[in-house]
Amino acid sequence: MKALGPEGEDIAVRYLKGKGFRILHRNYKTPLGEADIIACDKDTTVFVEVKTRSSARFGEPFEAVDSRKRKKLRKIALFYLKHGQKHESTDSLIRFDVVSIKIRDDDNIIEHITEAF
Repeated sequence: MKALGPEGEDIAVRYLKGKGFRILHRNYKTPLGEADIIACDKDTTVFVEVKTRSSARFGEPFEAVDSRKRKKLRKIALFYLKHGQKHESTDSLIRFDVVSIKIRDDDNIIEHITEAF
């Protein structure tokens, strides 16, 4: 059985590709932490946080993206824009999305929150 986090990220990548996103990086590591997915949506660089749950016992998956996590993701994005971009345009727009996934036996529930913060 695959771990929940990587399984959710695989689901999110398939979902985003189906929506026309180009995946630039997965699990992009910096000294400040890791971005789950960095993608391109037309002219926008999108930093995607993926949260996956198998039950609602601890709340909705997206509720785990608290103020501490948002602050950390902003710092990771700044690091990426300064150090990590190789081929992407440096004048592109950026945004932060959350892909919230509830794993179900029969069907997964995916909620994509654009411009989440």
